[in-house]
Amino acid sequence: METFLNLFATSGFANISFGNVVMFLVAGTLIYLAITKNYEPLLLIPIGFGITLANLPLGDMGSYGEGVMNFIYRSGIKTQFLPPVIFLGVGALTDFRPLLARPLTFLLGAAAQLGIIIAAMGAAYIFGFTPREAASIGIIGGADGPTAIFLTSKLAPHLLGPIAIAAYSYMSLVPIIQPPIMRILTTKKERAIDMPQLRPVSRTAVIIFPIITAILASLWVPSCAPLIGMLMFGNLLRESGVTERLRKTAGSAMIDIVTIFLGLAVGATMDSQHFLKFDTIAILVMGAVAFSFSTAGGVVFAKILNLFLPPDRRINPCIGAAGVSAVPMSARVVQKFVTESTGGSVNPLMQAMGPNVAGVIGSAVAAGLFLSFLS
Repeated sequence: METFLNLFATSGFANISFGNVVMFLVAGTLIYLAITKNYEPLLLIPIGFGITLANLPLGDMGSYGEGVMNFIYRSGIKTQFLPPVIFLGVGALTDFRPLLARPLTFLLGAAAQLGIIIAAMGAAYIFGFTPREAASIGIIGGADGPTAIFLTSKLAPHLLGPIAIAAYSYMSLVPIIQPPIMRILTTKKERAIDMPQLRPVSRTAVIIFPIITAILASLWVPSCAPLIGMLMFGNLLRESGVTERLRKTAGSAMIDIVTIFLGLAVGATMDSQHFLKFDTIAILVMGAVAFSFSTAGGVVFAKILNLFLPPDRRINPCIGAAGVSAVPMSARVVQKFVTESTGGSVNPLMQAMGPNVAGVIGSAVAAGLFLSFLS
């Protein structure tokens, strides 16, 4: 009996805390949403299970411990290795033709970064976060998980868990958050604007674009080079036409492997001691503000542009909502919303992809600017 009691005393059951139980519920919620609602399952399932592992008492499976998760965290996230590799895979999967066919939509991707600025200011002046912490919170408005992780791991690594959860959660909630904002900010007449078909883009243009963009963006904001450089390298693999094996690897096996490790390591940062704080609630609140203002910024700026465009070149303002970098989910949400609002007469999917891919570039440049000013 004494042996059994000693065994129980050294087990996880005897050492489990209320905080661990709360975090198990958080993990279960993420996994439930991923499986039953199909909300970003490739991200939320690894993160949710990582949270579970981190909160196993005496298991040493947290990113701040000494086990395997700490090794992945130190070698993959603190060294800035995994987020740029994710961008390499994203580049290999991204078609920039819709953006090149109508470069004006680049401005919508820039306008949709409004939420980053609003949330950063709110985090600093309302909740009292330091400038480095506030910048990390604000980047949630870009709706880009790898960028949020990249920036936070440099500026505020102690906030990595809640910021990553907020970024990926709001990415997965795009179909819920964006339609009401578009409905409030646009009229039926504006939703019915049927934009002209995109003009063809030459092969030369799609090959030159990633090279020129990588050079110019990195010269302008050197701190964004790891993200923009890898994004554009992946896109060059896609568009060159002579590196099909590399493109397939970057866009499938490699990005899947990196996503597994990134999700687990981020989830493992969320043990109860680091996650169950007032700061977490503030981050989730400001994340929602950031995402909402980013969506609104793109829509409102499209309406402003229409004041200066001829009637036959006007933009459907709803595609401005796709300026956040949740690719391609945000563009699909815009398409579904507009199509349903117009009885199927307007289908702006390809037009919405322009600001959507511009948003990927915009959020990476915004992260680079924060690093330049605050590092």
